[in-house]
Amino acid sequence: MWLLVAFVAVPMIEIGLFIKVGGLIGLWPTLAIVLATAVAGSFLVRMQGAMALAQLRGSLNELRDPTEPIAHGAMILFAGALLLTPGFFTDTAGILLLIPAIRAAVLRYLASRVRVERFTMGGMPGRREPHRPDVIDGEFTEIDPDGGPRPPSGWTRH
Repeated sequence: MWLLVAFVAVPMIEIGLFIKVGGLIGLWPTLAIVLATAVAGSFLVRMQGAMALAQLRGSLNELRDPTEPIAHGAMILFAGALLLTPGFFTDTAGILLLIPAIRAAVLRYLASRVRVERFTMGGMPGRREPHRPDVIDGEFTEIDPDGGPRPPSGWTRH
């Protein structure tokens, strides 16, 4: 439902803003502003995207939780899409998402709404799970009570 509202409301807001701003400053200055925000936005997105990618690489190299750099990267990507969409409302939202403090606030809000059950990273070679008293580690050998070869079960026919 919210997505439908956004797809209807955002274009209506943009059209209204184009009419108001175009009436105040004229057609060509309005189009110049839209073009300038797209160019400046793409530059800022590239710069901040590279920084977010470096943070992600650092967190993965140090085996830290990569959730925050991934979320910042996703918000920067979304900001880029907003900045490339013609309009004043989407440009404002995109520029706001390029401010690290705003992204951090959005991330805190989203984190308060999401419940993470478990997070694990790939195991290191040679490392084992911590010892648990309710688990018995061992090796086993299957012994056939008849001592002879077994016929194949239905699952292992050749």
